Amino acid sequence: MNLVGPTIYILCVLTSLMAMFLLLRSYRHNGSRLLLWSAIAFVAFALNNLLLFADIVLLPNIDLRPLRAVTAFAGVAILLYAFIWESD
Repeated sequence: MNLVGPTIYILCVLTSLMAMFLLLRSYRHNGSRLLLWSAIAFVAFALNNLLLFADIVLLPNIDLRPLRAVTAFAGVAILLYAFIWESD
């Protein structure tokens, strides 16, 4: 059994969650709303990575691509909103 792929998927989830944690910690210290929006976007990215793991490893017979696309779009849309409206 090849464990390289599933390991990388889990590491991507953990990396997204760590980025979210660090962004929230920075937001708490300096209050920049751009950091908050970025942290929320990374929640969507972590969910996207988790769905990728579920799609490829746990549920290979079920197509989760539409749900993954929605979460990826949500993350990018949140970042786009933050960059446009909160970049003052």
